[in-house]
Amino acid sequence: MNILVAEDEGDIRELIVDQLKSEGYTVYPAKNGIEALEIFNSEDINLAILDVMMPKLDGFNLLRKIRSKSYIPVIFLTARGEEMDKVLGLELGADDYLIKPFSIAELKARINSQLRRTTIYNSESKTYKEYIKCGDLTLDKDACCLYKKGQEIILNAKEYLLLSYLMERSGKVFTKKQLYEAVWEEDYFFDNNTVMVHISYIRNKIEDDPKNPQYIQTIRGIGYKFSKSEVIKDEA
Repeated sequence: MNILVAEDEGDIRELIVDQLKSEGYTVYPAKNGIEALEIFNSEDINLAILDVMMPKLDGFNLLRKIRSKSYIPVIFLTARGEEMDKVLGLELGADDYLIKPFSIAELKARINSQLRRTTIYNSESKTYKEYIKCGDLTLDKDACCLYKKGQEIILNAKEYLLLSYLMERSGKVFTKKQLYEAVWEEDYFFDNNTVMVHISYIRNKIEDDPKNPQYIQTIRGIGYKFSKSEVIKDEA
């Protein structure tokens, strides 16, 4: 589980981080609201602990931004004990509220309670299958299958891994070295044309005109990229 700890007081932040790490959590510390928002946007956060009074972006406004994208559990930590602050925090979507000074044991208990509740909810909620679509192509990530106009296209393991890697990161340019190390999971010491050959095989299977590819595009002098695709989640 990944926990974001946004607290501008260094001693308190370090204490929380050390204690949570000792419990086996992966912890992302932030000393202000902007730094916390950047972490939230770049990492897969399961729970956030937010101080209300932070520089650059306070806890209330940070919570608003989090809630625009996610319903992860959020616990407020604050020295402000006024009832209206508690009400505002809860109305904005906070799941719990702890007043400083607080007991680390109580904080751990509240974290465990929130994560346990979230885990139970997720296990009981509906599951979805994830597809990546681009033009006539549909990649079924769960079944590891590729379809073109509804007809399955047979790929070997490396072809599938290479294609799915590009489709999942559509629009981004990769060098042959980056693709080789990602798919073959080996160091790339010299140009042995392995990636180029596999790209050619894939093009022959997915392109209407392999010599004029529309999906896997060559960026001369750099590498390859996949044309923009769309991630779709359907109820299983």
